[in-house]
Amino acid sequence: FVVYVFVMAEMKSSLTEHIHRSRVSSVLNKDTKQFGKGNLFDGDEETCWNSDQGSPQWILLEFNKEVNVKEIHIQFHGGFVGKTCWLESSITGSSDLIKFHSFYPQDINQMQIFTLPELVPLSTLKVVFDNSTDFFGRVTIYKLDIYGNVS
Repeated sequence: FVVYVFVMAEMKSSLTEHIHRSRVSSVLNKDTKQFGKGNLFDGDEETCWNSDQGSPQWILLEFNKEVNVKEIHIQFHGGFVGKTCWLESSITGSSDLIKFHSFYPQDINQMQIFTLPELVPLSTLKVVFDNSTDFFGRVTIYKLDIYGNVS
C-alpha cells in the first residue's frame, strides 16, 4: 500500500499563458514593433521591451483567472536594470493594487530569479522599477516570466 502526497503549493509552472492583457509604462521612441511589450514573452533572445526615459517604469499583467505567484524571472540588459523594484497585486474583483514584495536586481545580462517567501494569490500583477542603473531611467528586459500555479 503506497500513499502519494500531492502538494499543489510546491508545483509551479509558467503562468504567461494565463495573461490576457499586459501594459507597460512606456516604450522607447514609441516604437512598439521594435521595443514593445510583446517582446517580453516572445521567447526570442534578440528582442526586448525597452522603456523610454524617466522613472518609475512598470509592467502590468492581468491574468484571465486567479493565479498563485511564487517566482519572477527577469533577464535585463546590463546597464538598463531596475535597481529598486517591487511587486504590487490585486485579487479578482478589486482594482486596488497593494505593494507586497521588494527586490533588488543585479546589473547583469543574465536571467535573475526572484522567489517570493510564499505563494501570492492574485489576478493582477504590477512589476515596478522605481529607478534604473541607466542615468536616464530606461529599463530594458529581454525576457519576463512568472511562475506559480493556477488557483
